Amino acid sequence: MSPIAFAPAKINLFLHVGAPGADGYHPLCSLMAFADVGDRVVLHEADALSVRVHGPFAGMLAGEGDNLVLRAARALLARARGPQPLVGLSLEKLLPVAAGLGGGSSDAGAALRLMRSALGVQVDDVDLEAIAAALGADGAACLWGRPVLAQGRGELLSPAPQLPTLEAVLVNPRVEVSTPAVYRAFDALGDFGDVEPPPLPAAFESVEELAAWLGMMRNDLQAPAVGLAPEVGDVLATLADERETLIARMSGSGATCFAICASDIEADALAARVAALRPDWWTVRCRLGGPWPDA
Repeated sequence: MSPIAFAPAKINLFLHVGAPGADGYHPLCSLMAFADVGDRVVLHEADALSVRVHGPFAGMLAGEGDNLVLRAARALLARARGPQPLVGLSLEKLLPVAAGLGGGSSDAGAALRLMRSALGVQVDDVDLEAIAAALGADGAACLWGRPVLAQGRGELLSPAPQLPTLEAVLVNPRVEVSTPAVYRAFDALGDFGDVEPPPLPAAFESVEELAAWLGMMRNDLQAPAVGLAPEVGDVLATLADERETLIARMSGSGATCFAICASDIEADALAARVAALRPDWWTVRCRLGGPWPDA
């Protein structure tokens, strides 16, 4: 049993969003992959269940006493029989917050996997996924951190096509983008997309083939997010202008954008150039796929 669980960043390779239903929720269709960069969750002894947050983006969670990690831990322990263990969780926050990376959901998923394993809680995968799904739209997908096609509100998962190795660069302009605000702007535009799954091959043979196919897809929340945070548009324009970029797109409701490159050498060069050009941005070199081992 590892005392550490990895919480990878979630990337929406495409995100199609439909008109809201009578309940106010938007149906979606999204191909998700996961990065080999993310947060880390550690289990430790404690007098009472709590979550300690540290790391470069810990300050962005200041005041959130009832965060998703704590809610996940409470939900899992509610299913445990016998005396409650004296444990706490430590969250190393390496991903920006409100960034379209599913960070909170991925942190919660890591906590669920870690606590089930370490404490021997008798909850099967189906029930564990139900706990994760109840925490938010990305919860079920982020629990396992493997490429999936998500539908419904994000809880209906089916296997993704086989993906090639995706060498990528993540860039965030260090602005927070409110998901509810983006959806309000999206509703105001009234340009609702088709959420039927597009025809998908069993496998993409090359990164160039995948990038060309993704070019026919879209992120329906990208335009409203750029309208609210023009800095996102600056990132997209910067990435699209670079010779190494096969495709650049925003993830989720923003503000993080990604660029996919043909090789590791090109991704390294792109990350270095963007970091030098805009040192005020959060720029990270990564690989997309998953699942990634806990470490």
